[in-house]
Amino acid sequence: MDCPTTPLGRYLLKPLCPFAKTLFRAVFRVRVFGLENLPEGGFIVASNHRSHLDPPVLNSVFPEPLFFLAKEELFKPPLGLFLRHMRAIPIRRGAGDLETLKSVLEILKKGCSVCIFPEGTRAEPGKFLRPKSGVGFLALKTGSPVVPVYIEGTDRVLPKGAKFPRLGKPIRVIIGKPRVFSGKGGPKDYRRVAEEIMEEITSLAGNPPRPS
Repeated sequence: MDCPTTPLGRYLLKPLCPFAKTLFRAVFRVRVFGLENLPEGGFIVASNHRSHLDPPVLNSVFPEPLFFLAKEELFKPPLGLFLRHMRAIPIRRGAGDLETLKSVLEILKKGCSVCIFPEGTRAEPGKFLRPKSGVGFLALKTGSPVVPVYIEGTDRVLPKGAKFPRLGKPIRVIIGKPRVFSGKGGPKDYRRVAEEIMEEITSLAGNPPRPS
């Protein structure tokens, strides 16, 4: 697949991924469940969000690097200079950033996978927020499979306000079965699908599948 990326991302960061992923999973004690549920081709990863550690945790367990939607405030230097090489896509929260969503549609059509946090911001430990409609828009406009993911433990390792991670506490990533959603489109359908996706995510907080 020809996923759009910068030269630095393609020729330096991506070749380092296998080593970095293995090291990251070992240091942060990451365990993944349900990898066998991943479909072929491009898909949408929809995950809960409680820590800034969530994106690297997800990239450490998925076979191919994901594109991430991230609030545009994070793209200011110096962090922003690095994020642009890590397949991060800036989006304006609360403004209905349709231009960004359209660019995501093109990425999915190329067979690449995109991760979105439906809640839009980090939730408090043990909590889930009402999802934004963007994930429903993507699911219906592309017809791409949506893979629900539940991350557990990142809010203990790197909670809100913490500058450094607290190593030693395990992290679990639980991958659910993909779903393809249908509907005529429009705000009501986008909202309905977003809420159904969030229900899929919260249901994974119960009994996880066998470890992969």
